[in-house]
Amino acid sequence: MTDGVASPAAGSGELDPEDRKIITLARSARARNGTPEGAAVRDEMGRTYVASTVALDSLRLSALRTAVAMAVASGARSLEAAAVVTGAEAPAGEDLAAVRDLGGAGTPVLLAGPDGVLRATISAS
Repeated sequence: MTDGVASPAAGSGELDPEDRKIITLARSARARNGTPEGAAVRDEMGRTYVASTVALDSLRLSALRTAVAMAVASGARSLEAAAVVTGAEAPAGEDLAAVRDLGGAGTPVLLAGPDGVLRATISAS
């Protein structure tokens, strides 16, 4: 782990089924809506919240911030994990702050490419 980023073990292919699920949900949201990003978060009860980028004239939210907002609006008190599917190198600082605000600094953020392949696991800190 370097600077809060832990890369998956090369060739390991080992990913918890619940983490694989939120990556798949995030990828599906991105594809379904034709947006730059898709995201999913899992709360302390195991419930998932899925979102894509919101780009209205009056409102702009990343997929990850939208997913966190949906969790909060639904009564989540904490997060176990978050996933974002994007072509970007890393989530924006504001996205990590939203995850940290609800889940704490140690909440893992799974960063996957548009193909759904996990590129890195980043701490929300």
